[in-house]
Amino acid sequence: MVQDISREPSGPEGAPQAWIERFEQPLVACSSGSLSGLRFAIKDNIDVLGWPTTAACAEFAYRPRAHATVVQQLLDAGASLVGKTNLDQFACGLSGTRSPYGAVPNAFNADYVSGGSSSGSAYVVATGQVDFALGTDTAGSGRVPAGLNNIVGIKPSRGLLSTRGVLPAMRSVDCVSILARTVAMAARVLQVAQGADAHDPYARTLQLSHTPFGSRFRFGLPEPLEFFGDRAAQAAFSEAVQRLTALGGVAVAIDYRPLAQAAALLYESALVTERYAALRAFFDSHEGQVIEPVRSIIAKGRSFSAADLCAAQTQLRACAQQAGAMWASIDVLLVPTAPTHYRIAAMQADPVALNRNLGYYTNFVNLLDYAAIAVPSSIRADGLPFGITLIGPCGSDWPLAELGQRYHHASKLLQGALQWPLPAPQALTGISPAAPQAPPPDSAPRMKIAVVGAHLSGMPLNAQLGARGARLLQATSTAPNYRLYALRGSTPPKPGLRRVPEGGSAIALEVWEMPQAQVGSFLALIAPPLGLGQVELADGSWVTGFICEGHALEAAQDITAHGGWRAYLAACEPA
Repeated sequence: MVQDISREPSGPEGAPQAWIERFEQPLVACSSGSLSGLRFAIKDNIDVLGWPTTAACAEFAYRPRAHATVVQQLLDAGASLVGKTNLDQFACGLSGTRSPYGAVPNAFNADYVSGGSSSGSAYVVATGQVDFALGTDTAGSGRVPAGLNNIVGIKPSRGLLSTRGVLPAMRSVDCVSILARTVAMAARVLQVAQGADAHDPYARTLQLSHTPFGSRFRFGLPEPLEFFGDRAAQAAFSEAVQRLTALGGVAVAIDYRPLAQAAALLYESALVTERYAALRAFFDSHEGQVIEPVRSIIAKGRSFSAADLCAAQTQLRACAQQAGAMWASIDVLLVPTAPTHYRIAAMQADPVALNRNLGYYTNFVNLLDYAAIAVPSSIRADGLPFGITLIGPCGSDWPLAELGQRYHHASKLLQGALQWPLPAPQALTGISPAAPQAPPPDSAPRMKIAVVGAHLSGMPLNAQLGARGARLLQATSTAPNYRLYALRGSTPPKPGLRRVPEGGSAIALEVWEMPQAQVGSFLALIAPPLGLGQVELADGSWVTGFICEGHALEAAQDITAHGGWRAYLAACEPA
């Protein structure tokens, strides 16, 4: 339940940009029910009888004749509705800055974006003003703001929650999303809100899985990974891979290209015509009242023919066929919810490219008919939240929620932007009870590998280790017989390690342990002049590790005095 919000974090006074309409008296339909005593808000593209639906465009506003189906279900279960929240106009955006009602600030740092389009809903949840909120999610609009505000965002399987009474963005792939500070709270709402609706043309009766992933599961890691130069996000994701491994996960590298290709079709093909179709009558007569860049995105839908749309749908099916092969080798897919985090000023200066970057790991999910849950993972060194998303096939909503709850509680984070600890984990209604399972013994032979540079924890290539099921054994150093060099022209920057007969030093490194069956694919990723050889550790033992061909060191910078690659990079950072 909502607690005293006098402890709300510092920031804009009450963040008025988060609300479009805050009711003087909460709307209550029932005093009892499974959600009795809980307060919620809804994104203002969802209908409430008696209040206008604006979709963040006052000229478009209309007064609905009934509550949206999901709103009615929540009110009937005893929850009280306190208001309607701001959004990227017409739910077109992932930044929370595309609204004439103002940019919604991040709950942790008002200079940064909140993520969108369900920005207002995420903010009021993160700051404790409501217990949960509804958003919508077509391309990531319910997950990105969850990840950027340290809260949970459930993106259900398409058709599981009715979209009747929800203004369409792309009707065939729209979902109502649930935002809360804990998985258990979001799951309570999901249990009430799900259900078939004969009046929704896209509602479906789905066969949901009720079996948890268990104590041993395989999770996919995208290869290659992209963080758009954000080292803090990269380090946070490496930590996330290690945490999920500690929970019993076995990492499996998956080819991200089919997923990225599907994501690109959302805005760069005739699929965008569906956004125009949703608003055609209003847009054709009031185009000038739609803000940029929303106007240009919707207008682009006019330029395609029916034949173009058929071709785009065929391309999407081809991507789905290719991407679907990954489920034979994994149970769940792990991705960063957002690859980076931008300041509001930067987003407003470059609203299209930076918005596209925020959706790098979200845009494909609905197009390929997957379910997903975004959960908090860590607070970065700069004080901003970082979240991960667990993705599964259609119908895997409950197993995802169960694993998401395990992961969230393992993070030991506080709730949202508040100083409230997480409550104890709760049994989820949609999960079948199962006897505790002991992880099976890992009898596969493994090899120790020493890394000194770009494969260190938090470094750009560390995910190549996690993707092959490697685990960190220890941080140590070499014997005092080595010199370290910064190689020229390597991307990402890498060092070269050389053993010398005299004048050497101890160089910091990490020792990882990798299944031998994965070593071959790992070796294939190592480009000259680097390779694997034998490295002597501080205790006198020898392990396989990175070595460098001598010719590449002739023009390299000797950085031995720094004692290791991490210390060298820190010294290079601007003061």
